[in-house]
Amino acid sequence: MSAPKVIITDFITEPLSIERGVLGQEAEIVALDAMGEKELVGQVEDATALICYHYLSITRETLERLTSCRVIVRGGVGYDNIDHVTARSHGIPVCNVPDYGTEEVADSTLGMILSLARGTHFLHSRLRRGVGEWSVEQAQPIPRLRGRILGIIGCGRIGSAVALRAKALGLRVIFHDPYVPDGLDKSLGIERVDCLDELLERSYIVSIHCPLTPETTNIIGAQELASMSPGSFLVNTARGGVVDTAAVVDSLAANHLRGAGIDVLEEEPPSTDSPILAAWRDPEHPAHDRLLLNPHAAFYCEEGSEEFRSKAARECLRAIRGEPLRNVVN
Repeated sequence: MSAPKVIITDFITEPLSIERGVLGQEAEIVALDAMGEKELVGQVEDATALICYHYLSITRETLERLTSCRVIVRGGVGYDNIDHVTARSHGIPVCNVPDYGTEEVADSTLGMILSLARGTHFLHSRLRRGVGEWSVEQAQPIPRLRGRILGIIGCGRIGSAVALRAKALGLRVIFHDPYVPDGLDKSLGIERVDCLDELLERSYIVSIHCPLTPETTNIIGAQELASMSPGSFLVNTARGGVVDTAAVVDSLAANHLRGAGIDVLEEEPPSTDSPILAAWRDPEHPAHDRLLLNPHAAFYCEEGSEEFRSKAARECLRAIRGEPLRNVVN
C-alpha cells in the first residue's frame, strides 16, 4: 500500500525539510511550484492532502478530480482562493493557519503608515531621481501624527494588533467590524464605529484587515475613496480584492488621496497592463511618488515562514491519522 501523498501546490519548493520534519515517514511530499490551476491537471488527483498558498485557486474543476483527499490546507489566513463550499459538498474539510503572521502584518502596516504619513516614501522617491529641492518643503504639509485618527476596517487578530501599535504612537483608533462581539472596543481602548461611511469620513489613515468575501469585495472603491477626507491615506495589507486599485491610482492622481500603501493586489503577480503597476513604475505618473507597492510581503518573516509551513503540515498529519482537525473554515 502506497504512503499517503501530501501535495504542496505553489509557493513552497524543495528543500521541504520543515514539512518532512513534521510528517516524517507517514506521507510522501511533493511540491509542484505551480502558478495556475491548470498546472495541477494530472498532478493532484491522488492527493491525500493539499497545501495551497496564494499563487493559484482551487476551484470546482480541481475538486471534482480529487479521489481521496482528506483535507485542503490554506497555508495562510485568507482562504478566498479555495472553493470551500464545493469542497464541503465533496466531504473535504478546508483549514487555514490563522495566527502565524499577525505580528508581521501589523508591523508591516505600521511601517507603511509611518513611511507615507511622515513623507519618507515621497521624499525618497523624488530625491533619488533628482526631482525637487533637497528639502522637506516639497513634502509639506506633514501634520503631527499624535491625535490623528486611524480607521481600521476589520478588527480581528491583525486589526487588533495594528490598533495596539497605533495607540503607542499616539494615534486615535476607530474601527468598523460588524462581526466582532461587543466589548472589543473597551478591551483595546478604541472606538467602535457602526457605519463604514463614518469611519471613512473621520479617518486620516484607513487600514484594511478584513477577509475577502462577497460582502467585502471592492469594499473600497471610487465612491468610498471620494468620501475620505482630502489628503488622507489608505493602507491595504489584507486581501487584494477588497480594494479597487485602479480607483486608488485615480484618487492619487487627482490629489485626493495623499498616499497609499498596497501590499496585496487583485491579481498576483499583476499583469503588465495593470494600472497600479504602470503608475508605480512610471516616474512621470502623477500617482508615482505617493504609491508604496509590495509583492504580498507583509506576512513574511523567517520565523513566521517556519510556523505557517509546520502548522499546515501538522494539519495534514492530523487528517492522515484521522485525528480531529483544527481551524476548519467550511
